[in-house]
Amino acid sequence: MIPVQVVGLGMSPADLTPSALKIIQEAQVLVGGKRILDYFPMHPAEKIPLGKDPERILRKLPALAQDRRVVVLASGDPNFYGVGPLVVEVLGADNVIIHPNITAIQTAAARLLMPWHQAQVVSLHGRDWQYLTDALTKSGLLFIYTDPVHTPGAIAQRLLDWGLTHCRLCILENLGQENERFAWLTLEEAVGRVFSPLNLVVLDRLSTPPPERVALPPTEPPALHLGMSEEAFSHERSLITKAEVRSVVISKLELYPGQVLWDVGAGSGSVGLEASLLLGRGCILAVEKNPARAAQISANRDKFGVTNLKVICGSAPGCLTTLPPPDRVFIGGGGDFLGDLIREVRRRLRPHGKIVLTATRLETLQEIRQVLSQENWLLDIVLLQVSRSRSLTGGIYLQALNPVWIVAGSPNG
Repeated sequence: MIPVQVVGLGMSPADLTPSALKIIQEAQVLVGGKRILDYFPMHPAEKIPLGKDPERILRKLPALAQDRRVVVLASGDPNFYGVGPLVVEVLGADNVIIHPNITAIQTAAARLLMPWHQAQVVSLHGRDWQYLTDALTKSGLLFIYTDPVHTPGAIAQRLLDWGLTHCRLCILENLGQENERFAWLTLEEAVGRVFSPLNLVVLDRLSTPPPERVALPPTEPPALHLGMSEEAFSHERSLITKAEVRSVVISKLELYPGQVLWDVGAGSGSVGLEASLLLGRGCILAVEKNPARAAQISANRDKFGVTNLKVICGSAPGCLTTLPPPDRVFIGGGGDFLGDLIREVRRRLRPHGKIVLTATRLETLQEIRQVLSQENWLLDIVLLQVSRSRSLTGGIYLQALNPVWIVAGSPNG
């Protein structure tokens, strides 16, 4: 396999070094976001957009790189809130070469003539507001990566709601482009304004606001209990086990103090976190392949003060080989490797262990049954159909959620 080159463009191709530009010019396959690929309309290479599921695209690259030079393009520095770590995770460190470049943070600091070596950086891209509140507990300059939900206007409104009025924002738009611009605004001026989607926010706290005006969340961890609402957890695009499903899953796991639980495909970590209430001195190993979601699990763990949950950022089943054998396993996601994952879990499971899985597709249910039935396992299958009340013209109606199969398996004898 020819090593895959990951090249950071900086703010635009104008920031490329001659050596990095040569790598791109010699590429036979270019991979990247649509905006970045549009920089090279005349390049003869095959162009593959990363899209909304970059991991699925990256898994195709080893086959392409057997006899072709593959280059993954990234904005800024690939290793700074970029695609670099995911490429290394999917392809393996021996098969990747990363070429760094300047970041939006460095560029913004240069435009504003401000030192940034002691500044904080927080990314709200696909994340919860909790990341911003955590950063606000420290003083100093704060650089904020935004997304379509956490816009500069929404950030300004949040700060006003929290009583942090002694602030100003600099919104830097289209850094490195011909239409680049930036402006310092008060929070009131930023609220409701529309900015370019390609923006970065710098928060400058002008003075320390009076303590009584700060309305940040309490420092004591909130109380964790069984059946928490989805809103209590930081999660990505509703990738979270619903509260009712979570309650049935935990009951099917039959948890006891001291057990080891694997939560595979943990997503937000909600199942493992609630399970911690029943495991006492036992431990939960939350396995999640997506680095951003793994970070959300860590944030949820810290938010609730859970001390017996460890986050494992890696792809199953490969990353499971070094973990201690489990007493209980919950599999909330397995994708194309679900069969291999179940077989590895079945091999590692301690005597009298138990596996619980969820499935929303009939094909997934059939695969689970087929793999577990090969060893004559005992299966307990539940179809859970949940409807939640919603307001409607002075009354209520019931809105159905997607039905979910919950499969519990254990060795027969």
